[in-house]
Amino acid sequence: MTGFLEAWRAPVSDPDVVAAYELLTDFILSGGKRVRPQLCYWGWRGAGGDDCDEIVSAAAALELCHAGLLIHDDIMDGSELRRGHATVHRRLSQLHAGPGAETFGQAGGILLGTLSLAWADALLSSCGVEPGRLRVAHHLFDAMRSEVISGQYLDILAQLRAGASVPESLTVIRYKTAKYTVERPMQIGGALAGAPPELLESYSRFGLPLGEAFQLRDDVLGTFGSSAETGKSALDDLRDGKHTVLFAHAVQRATPAQRSYLRTWHGHPDLTEEQADELRQIIIATGALAEVEDMIAERVREAAAELRAAPMTAEAREALAVLAERLAHRDR
Repeated sequence: MTGFLEAWRAPVSDPDVVAAYELLTDFILSGGKRVRPQLCYWGWRGAGGDDCDEIVSAAAALELCHAGLLIHDDIMDGSELRRGHATVHRRLSQLHAGPGAETFGQAGGILLGTLSLAWADALLSSCGVEPGRLRVAHHLFDAMRSEVISGQYLDILAQLRAGASVPESLTVIRYKTAKYTVERPMQIGGALAGAPPELLESYSRFGLPLGEAFQLRDDVLGTFGSSAETGKSALDDLRDGKHTVLFAHAVQRATPAQRSYLRTWHGHPDLTEEQADELRQIIIATGALAEVEDMIAERVREAAAELRAAPMTAEAREALAVLAERLAHRDR
């Protein structure tokens, strides 16, 4: 990854352009869980692939794609923090303080996010895997990007609508997260190694429930987690009015008074920590938190059962079992 980024330095010598490229490189290389590259790697190993530079490059391309999408996501959400530091668009606005700094930061962030997405294409295309297998993998990569953008669009639509039901919220997380985070990265790795269709289908049956469990855990952490642990503001999801499965269950189960409070303060730009605590207490009191924890456990069991039956290498099966537990039960 470092060598690739070195080769794609700023094409012009303007010091502010160079600084922007350095800022993007720093964001890509620092922090993050590297979930998608790990799953791509084990998708490759599960299909019989050996350790080699080619799969490392292909897996790194997924991280470049993820970085670009995160930058855009933070702009859409107006987030201040990512991985414990100022978001890319905020850092850009700080570099050019003064009138128009905020607008500049958002516009620059869109450009840098798009640049990272372009780099992802370049790195995957040049990873060195046999062309026939690369074509299959690139088709999956293209599908993944269409799916995650569709899921993100559904997510922002929910902010305009009266609120998402539990089934609607589950559709969002399937496309925005489950397919993008687990299913497609594993299938891309498998395709690069020449996996047969039945193994790619098994990766899907494993990946979708695990990916949903991953996002459900993310929703819990976004509402109840510590910002010191998650690296993001503990108020963002509540202040932004994220229509999560957790919130949908709370609205569905709430008393009229509780529902009124939820709808008044969920998504309110002036939400305080005191009001956020009240929202959290309502979510607990309605049983929504316990329900989502049960949903996570159910999906982990489903993924584990598929993993035991999957026609993959024993080494990959063991590694994926450990990774699945870590993704579903993490605290950040």
